[in-house]
Amino acid sequence: EAIRTAFILDREQRTATTEERAILQRYCGFGGLKCILNPAKELTDAVRWAKSDLELFAPTVELHRLIRENSNDETEYKRFVDSLKASVLTAFYTPKEITDTLADVLADYSVRPTRMLEPSAGVGVFVDSVLRHSPGADVMAFEKDLLTGTILRHLYPDKKTRTCGFEKIERPFNNYFDLAMSNIPFGDIAVFDAEFEKSGSFGRRSAQKAIHNYFFLKGLDAVRDGGIVAFITSQGVLNSSKTSVRNELFSQANLVSAIRLPNNLFTDNAGTEVGSDLIVLQKNLSKKEMSQDERLMTVIQTDTKTDLTDNAYFIHHPERIVHTTAKLDTDPYGKPAMVYLHEGKTAGIAGDLRRMLDEDFHYRLAMRLYSGTIRQAGTEERVAVQKEMERPAIKLETVPPAQAVETPTEKPQSAEEKPEIEPRPKYSAGVQLTLLDLWGMTEEVSQPKTAKKKKTAKKESPARRVTPKSQVQTTQNVTAVPTASTPKNVTENKEAKADSAAKPADPDDIYAKLDWETNPPINGFYEMMMGLTPERRKELRELARQHNEKQENRTVATVTPEVPREHPRQEKTQPEVAATPAATAAPPEAVATSLFPDIEPEKPKEEVVDLTPRAYHRTPEMHLREGSLVTDWGRHNIGYLKDITPYGATFQPLDLKGYQKEKALQYVLLRDAYERLYRYESNLHEANVQWREHLNTCYDEFVMRYGNLNAKQNVKLVMMDAGGRDILSLERVKNGKFVKADIFERPVSFAVESHANVGSPEEALSASLNKFGTVDLDYMREITDSTAEELLTALQGRIYYNPLVTGYEIKDRFIAGNVIEKAERIEAWIGDNPENERMPEVKQALEALKDAEPPRIAFEDLDFNFGERWIPTGVYAAYMSRLFDTEVKIAYSASMDEFSVACSHKNFKIWDEFCVKGYYRSYDGMHLLKHALHNTCPDMMKSIGKDEHGNDIKVRDSEGIQLANAKIDEIRNGFSEWLEEQSPQFKERLTTMYNRKFNCFVRPKYDGSHQTFPDLNLKGLASRGIRSVYPSQMDCVWMLKQNGGGICDHEVGTGKTLIMC
Repeated sequence: EAIRTAFILDREQRTATTEERAILQRYCGFGGLKCILNPAKELTDAVRWAKSDLELFAPTVELHRLIRENSNDETEYKRFVDSLKASVLTAFYTPKEITDTLADVLADYSVRPTRMLEPSAGVGVFVDSVLRHSPGADVMAFEKDLLTGTILRHLYPDKKTRTCGFEKIERPFNNYFDLAMSNIPFGDIAVFDAEFEKSGSFGRRSAQKAIHNYFFLKGLDAVRDGGIVAFITSQGVLNSSKTSVRNELFSQANLVSAIRLPNNLFTDNAGTEVGSDLIVLQKNLSKKEMSQDERLMTVIQTDTKTDLTDNAYFIHHPERIVHTTAKLDTDPYGKPAMVYLHEGKTAGIAGDLRRMLDEDFHYRLAMRLYSGTIRQAGTEERVAVQKEMERPAIKLETVPPAQAVETPTEKPQSAEEKPEIEPRPKYSAGVQLTLLDLWGMTEEVSQPKTAKKKKTAKKESPARRVTPKSQVQTTQNVTAVPTASTPKNVTENKEAKADSAAKPADPDDIYAKLDWETNPPINGFYEMMMGLTPERRKELRELARQHNEKQENRTVATVTPEVPREHPRQEKTQPEVAATPAATAAPPEAVATSLFPDIEPEKPKEEVVDLTPRAYHRTPEMHLREGSLVTDWGRHNIGYLKDITPYGATFQPLDLKGYQKEKALQYVLLRDAYERLYRYESNLHEANVQWREHLNTCYDEFVMRYGNLNAKQNVKLVMMDAGGRDILSLERVKNGKFVKADIFERPVSFAVESHANVGSPEEALSASLNKFGTVDLDYMREITDSTAEELLTALQGRIYYNPLVTGYEIKDRFIAGNVIEKAERIEAWIGDNPENERMPEVKQALEALKDAEPPRIAFEDLDFNFGERWIPTGVYAAYMSRLFDTEVKIAYSASMDEFSVACSHKNFKIWDEFCVKGYYRSYDGMHLLKHALHNTCPDMMKSIGKDEHGNDIKVRDSEGIQLANAKIDEIRNGFSEWLEEQSPQFKERLTTMYNRKFNCFVRPKYDGSHQTFPDLNLKGLASRGIRSVYPSQMDCVWMLKQNGGGICDHEVGTGKTLIMC
């Protein structure tokens, strides 16, 4: 009922009501219910079930039906069932009284977590107990079983529930949680973790071999220093003879409590008795040595008299075992073990557990470590010294009026000393399109000579640096060295400068830099570098003309005597001026020169980039992964992502400036445009014209500015991105040049071929199958002038309506497989829907299925062998009861593939007539019956003397084996004779059973003649005489596409290689 409710909530996409939550919370999993491992698709599968499990057969059939009805396809149904079967050994849910007791004791000691981890949540009983005390806790709960994970998600829709294994937790969640609490899975189930595999610790590497050991170490990794790990686990953690894992545990955690729980703890919920321990640890990264009890935890002691192995801690602390009675027995593996029981049931267990936890927490729980007080005290002095060292060095100095505008690092040059080649102007509007930029050279590379000139420049006269009186003032020059932890004050003014200096005044500035009239394209240079057509060049010239007109108007409005330009150094110290955005696209140097022609402008200081990692401001898109280049908060910062989780990521800024930064920003726009377009079209199978135009625009702009993606100067930047290799495939080589890939023109994730000129229904069907793989009548109507009725009439016998899938199927798929079962299911559908409007089509399909049934095989043509698994065991029991003249019972276990036999009493036939006496033992009729069912023979031995030590010299007893084989053959051969003597009704039932089970399959006839292979180039095969694809190859390709794979069992030379291609 809980599973049905979860499916309903999924389908209706709503939250659970109070009544529905109560239903979901009662779900207790399938731990210990091995019956779900048995087949339960058909009623006939009941014969393969053990008699003790038959009462659960009907609920199991209903479970499979429920899952199948709510699965999108057979693949999803199989995933659900496989997930259920995998949980049989580990899904033992903890009673609510136990989880409440543990959470209550933690709360009594002020352990109310802000962040809680549940690595094996089930339906969230531990989560519910913790939320009673910490309702606002940030909970992350893992549950690997798909069905249980669905229920958990609906119970806690506002929490972080994840339907995957705990090993999938991301690295950012290490040292993150305050509390990890769970009933973890147990057993020798291996878990692969790359970090554990590469660890230098043998304990961490060996922990992967047992899931309970792995969960403990992984849970400790996830909690912060001082955090609590409280896990209920099997006794295998503490009783294992391998101590490396326990040594690893106690090297980084303190023991808070270890309590052995009674074996009947899970009896009420899971119906099983299993030994378990509650272990509570507190993480302590500054730990130096183990305590006495922790050393005991690492020791295993074995009693030589009873061969009983136990942990030394419980031998020395028997008061930490919750029980009322104890006895020596065996564990599930048959080894000697103590079995502890509690007569008070769950309530009594919870009471004793509360008392023991309270005592242990009182003596061992370090609350100062949990709250962080110890860590703060230990680092207080160190932090004080660090702050003293990181304090900004502030130096106040008064700048004389004569030096108010002096640039300390760069002095202006006189006109005579300026270099012949002027440095290119530093435009404020983004990237400057020069030949150096097109070749990927930076500004520093383009000015090597200018730097040398500066060293030999003559000193400028102070008279040349006189500032007008209106701007002469006394200022304080404040020099501060910021630390990584306090970048805020430094970057506030920088952001204001970036808005006025780095932000483009107009997006068309790039076109204004190209002087098309005075510098026309020479020798096809621009055509080669940017792929500009004559029409595109004409369009760019017009854009440049319009842009220059706008700039002239802006310059007149900006350069006025009333509002003089402030000097950059003064602008830095005056908030009013810094906050005013720049209104001109002309370089500041140019304006300053026009206002003060005798003063060389100061070179603007480089922007300080804060390289401190910080949280990414939005949820990463699906195509982003570790190492993907991204922008943060608009286009101000460029960096890459790391520590990606389903809930966010960390942004690591990169120190890119100027030309390289703009190139990276443009690349990110191009990559995102491609990824979003491809994902949209692959998911919806629908072309997106607008996004394709955006992709072309982004690509054209990138190539126009920086060259092709695969150009040498760009490949290094592209490969910095985690998905860069995919972006390089956006270009392909044609005639020695890089050209756009197909995605720039049409979708590539689905076929877009048009069949507008189809002239017949058969061609329309081929087109539908070729495009969708199914019969799509709507599509077929679009490409023909026929109605649906006309199409169905013309295609009668080639397609059939299948009510089981609510659609039409081709004959190849419909009349294939188990046609008898399919016909029976359709007959049942007809009985349930007698007035359905599609009844004539359904009856026609049913008739086709019945006509396709293989000819019935008569009883006389069947060969029955004693011990065949499909024959009911009652038939064998009836035969043997007559043969032995006593009641014989036979059972079969499908999971073990083994028969078991028994009789009410043994008579003369069993003891003597069908008995073989060997040298060491006798094999009576019941022993030989079991061998006859399995078609085996007893391995009989005899002695031919004694060796030097007095032991028998054993050899095979060939005479005894021959005699046993003769008796076994008599039993097996007599079965066929006994069947011949049965009534006609009995023979008919047995024959029907055989035909329904084996003679019911029709092999599909795959017809792939409707397929087309538009991109197949057969020119390379023409030399071998291959002009077209063989019909057998087309049929085989269609078979592989229909079944999602298969075997191409063709002879050598018939074209298997081309089929695979």
